[in-house]
Amino acid sequence: MVLSRGWSLFLLGVGVWTWLIWPRFGLAIWNDPRAWSTGTVGEGAPTGFLWVHALLIAASLAIGTTVGVLGVRGWRAARQPTG
Repeated sequence: MVLSRGWSLFLLGVGVWTWLIWPRFGLAIWNDPRAWSTGTVGEGAPTGFLWVHALLIAASLAIGTTVGVLGVRGWRAARQPTG
């Protein structure tokens, strides 16, 4: 199956969007007092709040990377002549 250039560009955009948004969200979670057992950023043990969000961020980045790679591969395949 060959993706159209439009869908390939959409998938690539989703991958880029993922990498623009999720790292910033990770920084916000890191700086949230609920992420630390003492309520002070960077002090004490990480809480479940931090671990759950870290897992969500890691999964989202992995999925976004995969989608972006599929977009790049689809874009390249759409440029090549068939046959």
